[in-house]
Amino acid sequence: MTSREPAWPRATELLVSDDPADRLVVGLLGISTWSTSVSPRSAASTPDAVRSALGRFSTFVVEGQFDLLDHLCVLDLGDLADPDGSDAARRATDVLSRLAPATPCAVLGGDNSATVPGLLGRAGGVLEGWGLVTVDPHLDVREGHSNGSPVRELIEAGLDPRHVVQIGIADFVNSRRDATWASSVGATRFTRGHVDHDGLEATLVAALEIAGDGGRAVYVDLDVDSVDQAAAPGCPASVPGGLSAWQFRQLARQVGRDARVAAVDLTEVDVERDAPDLRTVRLVALAMLEFLAGVVERGR
Repeated sequence: MTSREPAWPRATELLVSDDPADRLVVGLLGISTWSTSVSPRSAASTPDAVRSALGRFSTFVVEGQFDLLDHLCVLDLGDLADPDGSDAARRATDVLSRLAPATPCAVLGGDNSATVPGLLGRAGGVLEGWGLVTVDPHLDVREGHSNGSPVRELIEAGLDPRHVVQIGIADFVNSRRDATWASSVGATRFTRGHVDHDGLEATLVAALEIAGDGGRAVYVDLDVDSVDQAAAPGCPASVPGGLSAWQFRQLARQVGRDARVAAVDLTEVDVERDAPDLRTVRLVALAMLEFLAGVVERGR
């Protein structure tokens, strides 16, 4: 149990259930998908675990010298009921319609299949005018419906693949068939080697330019699969050689700064598979706070 000090506000204080009139609002929705996962996982609510983990962190940003509580709040819309149901996207649309069109939004998974109702819900079911950036070693273009198929499902639902950009695609975790399909539809791929050569920040800048070209709103999928296994043991598909926890946090901050980004999701964590210290859940909580800090910095 962490101590409570009035002069040391906890990040859980950012969560509100009603819109305030005096601060910027960022939406939050849990979409705890699990039942179609390629890797066996539990039905436990990782979004609830992340909300709880926020209580371990403060709201003060040292490098920027500002407090999140002074600038924004997080309108917590709860968890989507039956997130794996066939009408999850429609129900996500209904829930997210509470947010004004310009309100940034964060989605907490669940496995990566949460990206489908997340993007469709934030887009109001209409994908024209949207782009997608994924940070993930996997292409996620398998046939069918699972956490291995969200990119393909969204393209088949109408997302223009010319504005789909995938960062960190890695060796030995994809098939030739899937790579061929992704190339054939015109999606852009930045491999793990490309990221190492050009740098993470420059790669994300290029990705956002492609995804957001023509004034498109951008949805960003920050998949914890991209993080090194040692830092993300609660991610069933993480492998050695991924991003460091700090790199992942930096990405979330950079994503938050970009005004083209209308929504971000954090996916592929199973709280019941995490280490006893809940390091993966804590990383997601910190990445969410980095995203919020980036949103504040948009206007500074």
